[in-house]
Amino acid sequence: MKRIKKKKQNGGVRVNGSVTREPSCGRKQKLTEIHQALISDPVDIETLRRAAASRGGLLTDDLRRKVWPKLLNINVYDLPYKPGRNVRENHKDYNQVVLDVRRSMKRFPKGMPTAERAVLQEQLIDIILEVLKRNPQLHYYQGYHDVAVTLLLLVGERMALAMLDTLSNYHLRDFMDPTMDSTKHILNYLMPILEQVDLELHDFMIRAEVGTIFALSWLITWYGHVLSEFKHTLRLYDFFLASHPLMPIYLAATIVLHREKEVKQTECDMAMVHHLLSRIPQDLPYEILIGQAQDLFDQYPPSLLAKRAALQSRKSLSISTFQAFQLSTLHQRPDSVLQRLTKAQGSTTSRHVKERINVDEGREKHTVRRQKRKGGEALQQLELISQGATERSRKLLLHPLEPSPPHTHTLAEVHP
Repeated sequence: MKRIKKKKQNGGVRVNGSVTREPSCGRKQKLTEIHQALISDPVDIETLRRAAASRGGLLTDDLRRKVWPKLLNINVYDLPYKPGRNVRENHKDYNQVVLDVRRSMKRFPKGMPTAERAVLQEQLIDIILEVLKRNPQLHYYQGYHDVAVTLLLLVGERMALAMLDTLSNYHLRDFMDPTMDSTKHILNYLMPILEQVDLELHDFMIRAEVGTIFALSWLITWYGHVLSEFKHTLRLYDFFLASHPLMPIYLAATIVLHREKEVKQTECDMAMVHHLLSRIPQDLPYEILIGQAQDLFDQYPPSLLAKRAALQSRKSLSISTFQAFQLSTLHQRPDSVLQRLTKAQGSTTSRHVKERINVDEGREKHTVRRQKRKGGEALQQLELISQGATERSRKLLLHPLEPSPPHTHTLAEVHP
């Protein structure tokens, strides 16, 4: 097996998704760097990506709640509203989503009260359906709820909705096609990576005809479905949110390479090898594997692997849109500025609304006055008409009308 080369690189993030990792630094220093990056104007996204990918990731859940939105270019002061109940009406995926969410009990923390979990599951259903409703080009897949629940448990309903919407249109986009073709295309990157690093292992797996389906749930759930410790899932999300959309498949390659001896000692049989690989160990050295996945990405980038015939048949939307998406995150304002701007915009909007209300109220009062005036005039006319009718009636009683002579046409009427 080739050694995975560790490249010495200068700090920074390249647009192709490669995140430079620095040697392990002290926790206090890292916290300071993350805080400074968050308050910089514009926000120092490169430092945040580097922090998310380096050893320990983003360190705390509070920091994740601040950094994850920045990695996805989300304004925390302009979040979507909570989904309404009508989101469930006549939705083609409703029944399947409910089934998947009901089966996701293991994804919630142990010891969580049943009532609290039930509330979160209802929110999870609504979030998923709302994203699908907003994006009719996206198609639900089983495992999507595993990504959604990870976000919901950490950042809450409204932020989870915003993050899931963005992820669905970029990082997860290939999994949300009407068919599995794009997903299979992403899985097809796995074997070429193994071939580059360990040809013997690659050939063994080819002879066993095991394929890559064992890594499907890893890929489409960002490992959320297969890891028992939530802290490990969060650590991987730090890494993936800061990286190229194909990084989960590079991590899959490092996991297979890490288990090289186990695989080679297994009988060269599809069922046996698949059984071994599909059961991911829970004691993996995640920090080491994350570092190796990044090194593999640097040595064998997708553009190099894509030259192989099997990877040229389809165009990945996740890959093709990633550069533009990553560039769009580089000009974000810090939260303190966003809060002030949002507040000012809200005040302006409120003032405009009040002015509009005042104008509408003025128009309404004018209309009411005009209607009253017209009503008064009409009432006067009715009174006059009534008085006139009364007077005529009185005269008729005293002096009955003479019969009118029969009408005869004049010459003018007959011959105009």
